Amino acid sequence: MQTRITFTALTLTALIFITGCASYRFTSKVPIESRTIAVPVFENESYFPELDAIATQYTLREFQREGTFKIKPVKEAAYKLIGCVTRANSQSLSYNRNLESRTSEYQHNVTVKITLVETSTGKILINDMPITARSSFLSQNDMLTDMQDAYPRIAKELAQSIVDTVLAQW
Repeated sequence: MQTRITFTALTLTALIFITGCASYRFTSKVPIESRTIAVPVFENESYFPELDAIATQYTLREFQREGTFKIKPVKEAAYKLIGCVTRANSQSLSYNRNLESRTSEYQHNVTVKITLVETSTGKILINDMPITARSSFLSQNDMLTDMQDAYPRIAKELAQSIVDTVLAQW
């Protein structure tokens, strides 16, 4: 008798749990016929070279890693993601007192504005939304080289935020 009551209680608990999860999905809400995207090379309005290409490359990689969208040329894609690196700057974080108060650590901030367009209708789903990422880096002698070494870390963070923002539209 005790075993049967325990079995019934466990069964009811499992049924309640399963029905509570009925609204959850394990797939994307993006319609299957619309799961293609084009990502042209981002524009670069900052004074830092190569940021546009690196940010575009990491965004493409993140879309591929995430898997909802397939990358296609603009003419074949359901959506087009337009990006523009609008701002990049560095700030001093710490100083080395032994070297005439020279900055030893910087934080580099990069802002990209994204626009998502439905290619068939021209409808704008996201309009100039700013996405910012940052990374710190140590500077020994050549600040420019050290900053360029930080670009992939910044681009990866930007790409993850961009893909999350695009997917949040559905």
